[in-house]
Amino acid sequence: MRSTTLLTYLSLLIAGAAFPLSLAPFSIWPVAIISMAIFFACITYQTPKIVLKRALVYGLGMFGAGISWVFVSMYYFGGVSLLFALIGTALFCALIAIIFALPFVLCTFIPQHRLSWLLGFPAIWVLSEWCRTWVLTGFPWLFAGYSHTDTWLNGWAPIGGVLLLSYFSAFIAAALAQWRNPPIKLNACINGIFVFFIFLGGLALQQAQWSQPKEQEKSVALIQPNVDQSDRWSLSNRTQILKQLLNQTKNHWGTDIIIWPEGAIPVLYTQIKGFLDNVDAQALAHQSTLITGLPTNSNPEGPYFNSMLALGEGVGKYNKTRLVPFGEYVPIASLIRGLNSFFDLPMSSFSLGSANQSPLLAGTLSISTAICYEIAYPDLVVKNTRNTGIILTVSNDAWFGKSIAPEQHMQMARMRAIENAKPLMRGTNNGITALVDHKGKIYRQLGKFNAGVLTGKIQPRSGNTPFALVSSWPIVIFSFFLIFILIIKNARNNFKGERE
Repeated sequence: MRSTTLLTYLSLLIAGAAFPLSLAPFSIWPVAIISMAIFFACITYQTPKIVLKRALVYGLGMFGAGISWVFVSMYYFGGVSLLFALIGTALFCALIAIIFALPFVLCTFIPQHRLSWLLGFPAIWVLSEWCRTWVLTGFPWLFAGYSHTDTWLNGWAPIGGVLLLSYFSAFIAAALAQWRNPPIKLNACINGIFVFFIFLGGLALQQAQWSQPKEQEKSVALIQPNVDQSDRWSLSNRTQILKQLLNQTKNHWGTDIIIWPEGAIPVLYTQIKGFLDNVDAQALAHQSTLITGLPTNSNPEGPYFNSMLALGEGVGKYNKTRLVPFGEYVPIASLIRGLNSFFDLPMSSFSLGSANQSPLLAGTLSISTAICYEIAYPDLVVKNTRNTGIILTVSNDAWFGKSIAPEQHMQMARMRAIENAKPLMRGTNNGITALVDHKGKIYRQLGKFNAGVLTGKIQPRSGNTPFALVSSWPIVIFSFFLIFILIIKNARNNFKGERE
């Protein structure tokens, strides 16, 4: 009995660790289905305590493998010891695994039969992912729906977003988990028909045109400076960084839109006003809009914001609204600052931007903006993207080193383009810098870890997808309602059984 239990937990750990193989950069999408099917099969007919333990082990495997790049950020760029980085990464993965695991306790309160599992497990999976968009400010990484960024299922994304794709993924996994249970033939046939029509429906929806071309194409130039993370905030390198940005830009004045990435200017706004005035004048003289990342402030003593600022023909400033804990702000700062250099990183005292900000303007063109991991929040992006023509996301992925995180980050950006049916510009310090069309396809891209300039054309689009109008709420409410109905049904059945 004990060996069987150990084998079950080992299987769950391996299945969870395999899950990230379905996502970028590997993109072996069937792995997510098989991984979730193993997980679902292991939590049927179990007590709440056992389900929680098994879900936690599965989550530890998933996040231990899928967000191991947290160690890279802490150890190589956070200036902490090897031991601190290992412990910090383990604790972070454990915390996210707990948030992932807790909703699955609900599996024990729904009727324990095929149809309930087939409908209920996917609903609980969606609830688990949704919780990770907001609990403790949120960490919406490793959603199952991203495994279908390049499959027929992505046709559903403009309807219900990545969470709807996650529901379908979990539905297919729940059907697969029932494959070996008798009676097999009829149930397998019915489940197979449903799965077939899910994929066929996605293919049909891929043909829909949810947005239309707006205005003329815009020429763009995205500057990738490839500044080493350890040099970014060094006073001795400040002048060289600014010169490099200007040198990379000088042959591209006259381009409609020029992008410098997140934090490209490593100086506070009030300390670099003269430089910005000169850049603004050059952009105006060449009828260009230059959008740059920099820390902004109104007063030397703060508050400080991680911002994108439009210059030249452009107008507006966007302040980041989702800050990275310990990277851009320090929780309970008065208690832990000074304990370790990791808690005193440069620019770790940012304030939250306003929840409602106007889009940036490049001439008359409205551009929605997402800084760094804000692009991972579907509902935040969709709120900012309504009635804009282009999505802009910028990042400094140097924090990720040579891990798998930049590819994961890029995949999420592509999904935002699909959900909103809008083209996307992605400018980064060291890659992946890319241009993405309104169907989520990369059509121009720079290699990682090289300085360069990505040039091309981008076609603004007008119109809103169904998802752009209602965001993730329909699939979230549907999942809550379905779970509620199943729990009530199970309670009534138990009550009848006790009376009899």
